Amino acid sequence: MKNLDLQSQIQLLKKEKNALILAHNYQIGPLQDIADYVGDSLGLAYEAQKSDADVIAFCGVHFMAETAKIVNPDKIVVLPDLDAGCSLESSCPAPELQKFIDDNPQKNYFVVAYINCSAAVKAIADVICTSGNAVKIVNQVPKDRNILFVPDANLGAWVIEQTGRPMDLWQGSCYVHMEYTADSIQSIKDKHPSALLVAHPECPTAVRMLADEVCSTEKMISYCKNSESSTFIIATENGMLHRLEKECPDKVFIPAPTHNCACSECKFMKLNTLEKLRDCLVNLSPQVAITPELCNQAEASLLKMLEQSK
Repeated sequence: MKNLDLQSQIQLLKKEKNALILAHNYQIGPLQDIADYVGDSLGLAYEAQKSDADVIAFCGVHFMAETAKIVNPDKIVVLPDLDAGCSLESSCPAPELQKFIDDNPQKNYFVVAYINCSAAVKAIADVICTSGNAVKIVNQVPKDRNILFVPDANLGAWVIEQTGRPMDLWQGSCYVHMEYTADSIQSIKDKHPSALLVAHPECPTAVRMLADEVCSTEKMISYCKNSESSTFIIATENGMLHRLEKECPDKVFIPAPTHNCACSECKFMKLNTLEKLRDCLVNLSPQVAITPELCNQAEASLLKMLEQSK
């Protein structure tokens, strides 16, 4: 195997281990290219749920691999780099969330948790959502319940705008999307006046207000494909441009600059590499481990999301 290039080694190992390789849209291009499925959190959750592989190699961040493990407790789930975390996940520790709920019993909260959270938070939540289905999920919350939306306050604010449902927002945020500012976005719009701005709902309100379309990464694909425009400014993690350019080869995509950089990059997403993917398939390590009890508790809110998203 040593004489084979990395891609060939990975393909051989995938067959040998009966493995499924999943990659998030923010992963580096070579990982997207070798994956069996590339998508957003919702699509990846569906793919993980229906998989008949023995091993799931998840090229993404920790909460995503945890999600795959929750819906596949008997499968081996490996993550190329166990340090691939998420600022949103860490912004909402489960003990703090539980204490907040316990301290406010009069609110009788219905907890809607963005999928960018730990398994322990998923176990507390009534239902999970992604940026792609958040509006649909919130619209199905019983009208007589107060909603607590965790952990992303920007996504939550956008959902309030779309649904008209009042919600209490946990004050978490994605550090990557928070680096966009109205000034940085306006500067790139001024340079490309004919380009449409497509922004992720994790962006701050001031940035979303400048956008022609606010949507999940998956919807970005269909929006750009179907648009008559030929040029787009993309305000989300720059790994998304690889898939956009691959699926819309006749169109031009410009990464939106942040206040201090020409594009936006997640340091956690970029920890995964082809070498680490190969090694995790060789060693079946590092594995994502969740106790059976926590798996059962977290699965309920995830399955509810998958059912309500159909």
